Amino acid sequence: MWSQPARLIEHGLVRPSFVPPPRVRRLRDLTRSRTNLVQERTRELQRLEKFLEDAGIKLTSVATQTLGVSGRAMIEALIAGERDPQVLADLACARMRAKIPALRDALVGRFGDHHAFHCRAAIDRIDGIAATIDALTERIDEELLPLQPAVIRLSSIPGISTRQAQVILAAIGTDMARFPTAGHLASWAGMCPGNHESAGKHYGGATRPAAVRVPRPSRYHRCGGPG
Repeated sequence: MWSQPARLIEHGLVRPSFVPPPRVRRLRDLTRSRTNLVQERTRELQRLEKFLEDAGIKLTSVATQTLGVSGRAMIEALIAGERDPQVLADLACARMRAKIPALRDALVGRFGDHHAFHCRAAIDRIDGIAATIDALTERIDEELLPLQPAVIRLSSIPGISTRQAQVILAAIGTDMARFPTAGHLASWAGMCPGNHESAGKHYGGATRPAAVRVPRPSRYHRCGGPG
């Protein structure tokens, strides 16, 4: 015996699933790959920082970017065998030079060959991931050339960056006729609050898992911060 959903489908009472056109599917693959690689790069950076901390190198407590120009120069010098904190701190560039006294203290540690090996491997992986991200971004930009007006309009929304606008277009495309109302689109994207209520008691309003990963505006903008 057929189930109730099957009977609804038989009588044409169930709307077909949203299947985006080929261009949007290509964009979805590209943006998902880029997002995964950005997350992987962050994990590799955390591994690098872990090995520095294991060696007693507190660079992250002084430099805002571990692999900024100054930070990278110091780490490369450590890997090459330099251990003098004064020499290492003097590699600071631009505004970091004002922090040389703090850097001198932060660069006193027990950095050895073991740490050098792992830091070298981590930096090489980060560089490789960054190169792939750049290649993906270039390909995404090429695919989005015909949709550039839509990217500009989306990125004009407070809290939506150009990259987030690209991800949104890769998720839903530009043909809004597929969604009867804005509410249908918000529901499909998993952005509608949940409604878990029983016996007159409200138990939560978490959003359900989305069919695709649609980026949310930053919390600062959602709370009414200036655009």
